Amino acid sequence: MNVAIVGASGAVGQELLKVLDDVNFPVSTLRLFGSARSAGKSYTFRGKEVKVELLSHESDFSGVDFAFVSAGAGTSKEYAEVITRHGTVMIDNSSAFRMDSDVPLVVPEVNGDDAFNAPRGIIANPNCTTIQMVVTLEPIQKLSPIRRVHVATYQAASGAGAVAMDELMEQFKSISAGEEPKVEKFYYQLAANLIPQVDVFMENGYTKEEMKMFNETRKIMHSDEIAVSATCVRVPVLRAHSEAIWVETERPLSVEEVREAFEKAPGVVVKDSPADKEYPMPLFLSGEDPVYVGRLRKDLANPNAITFWSVSDQIRKGAALNAVQIALYMIEGKK
Repeated sequence: MNVAIVGASGAVGQELLKVLDDVNFPVSTLRLFGSARSAGKSYTFRGKEVKVELLSHESDFSGVDFAFVSAGAGTSKEYAEVITRHGTVMIDNSSAFRMDSDVPLVVPEVNGDDAFNAPRGIIANPNCTTIQMVVTLEPIQKLSPIRRVHVATYQAASGAGAVAMDELMEQFKSISAGEEPKVEKFYYQLAANLIPQVDVFMENGYTKEEMKMFNETRKIMHSDEIAVSATCVRVPVLRAHSEAIWVETERPLSVEEVREAFEKAPGVVVKDSPADKEYPMPLFLSGEDPVYVGRLRKDLANPNAITFWSVSDQIRKGAALNAVQIALYMIEGKK
C-alpha cells in the first residue's frame, strides 16, 4: 500500500508512524505532509528518512491508497478534494465529516463494514471518547438492546495535543518551584485541578464533546434508540482517557454474562479483580492498544443496568490505531 500522513508532526501523526510499524502495515511508499511550519522536517520510518512535504492545493496524491489525515477540521475540509480526487481513501481524524450522511463513521470492532460505503472517498474516525465507549457497548448490545448510557469521562491532557501535555508538565514544575503556572492551552490551570469542560458549551448546556458522544454513538451503532448522557472532564493525567459508564438494557443482565461478553469481545481486555485491587488505570495503560474494563457490577439504582470503569490510550485506540485498523479492515476485505 502507498500511504500518506497529513499532519505528520502532530501528536497523532507521530503516533500513526509508530502504529503503522507496530502492526506491520504493508507500506510500499510513505509520504508525509504538513504545514509550512512542519515542511522540510524529516522523520525515520523503518530505517529510512522521510521528509515532510508542504500540503497545498497543488499536492498530488495520485497513487496513494490511504491518506491518514490528522491536521484539524479546517484543514480536512479545505483539502479533502485534493486528497481524494485521484481515488485515495481519506481516513480523517477530525470532526469535519463525522456526522455527514455520506461519510461512514467507523470503529472496526463495531461497524467495520460501513467503511465499504464511502461515496466521497472519506471515512471518518470518531471522537476518542466515543471510540473507547462503543467498543465496550457493542458486546452488551449483542446481549440485549441498549436503552440508555450515562458516562462520565476523565480525559487526559494528551487529548488536546502535544502542546497540552507540555503545558501540564510545565505547570507541575512551576507549582513545585513555588511559581505561578502559565495557562494557555486549557481554560484553567489543569495541574492539581479538574476542569468540567471539554470543548465549547452548546445551547442545551452540554459541551460539544458531550454531544459528540450522544450523536456519534447512535451513528456507529446504527441505533436511534440509544440515549447517551455524558459529562466530560479534563483531568491532570498525561495520557489515556478513563470513563465511568452506566448502561441500561432492555432486560436485566448479570455481571457474569457481561464479563463473559467482554472477555470474548475484540479489542477489549478485562482487568477486574477487586480483591487484588486490580482495575484499569491510565498510569499503567498508556501506549497500550486495547480498551480495558474493570469495576464491573450491577447498578444499585437500576435493576436493568450494569456499570463499569474503562481506560484506553486515546492517542492509540482513540485516534491513530483505530484509523489504521479501518484501513486494515478494508485491505482484508471483511465485508
